[in-house]
Amino acid sequence: MPLPDATNYTDALYFYAKNEPFGEFSNFAYFGFYLNGKFYPTVEHFYHAAKFLDTAYQQKILSAPTPKAAAELGKSRDHSIVHNWDQIRNHLMFLAVKRKFDHHQELKILLLSTENRLIIENSPYDHYWGIGKNGNGQNQLGKILMLIRAIYQLNK
Repeated sequence: MPLPDATNYTDALYFYAKNEPFGEFSNFAYFGFYLNGKFYPTVEHFYHAAKFLDTAYQQKILSAPTPKAAAELGKSRDHSIVHNWDQIRNHLMFLAVKRKFDHHQELKILLLSTENRLIIENSPYDHYWGIGKNGNGQNQLGKILMLIRAIYQLNK
């Protein structure tokens, strides 16, 4: 099953804030999941904890009271980052997002309800995971969501 045409914006689904339509797709949305025996309250907590080698610092990120606080801790460069972070970050994001949707049936149903629409993270701040301020970002999170949706569609 092919991914949607990335240039077809006429019926695109835009999401960003967790309290807006399709905000459940946000990494800040509180849909916790278990991965490798640990509980993560949000994908954001997982993603930023996964960056660091220091297990105490990972735990500090996991214990952050909000996804925003986890993201702020994840910006630190006072702790060593996994040496190949740029090569593995998309794979780790895929694992976490897939796990989130696997753990929450209502999210899987919501994702499948988007059928074959282009999914875009409408973040004005993130040019990599979203489309950025100018709308020409990479939309990596949207691409991951569409890939997960395609996997579910194939396994239906």
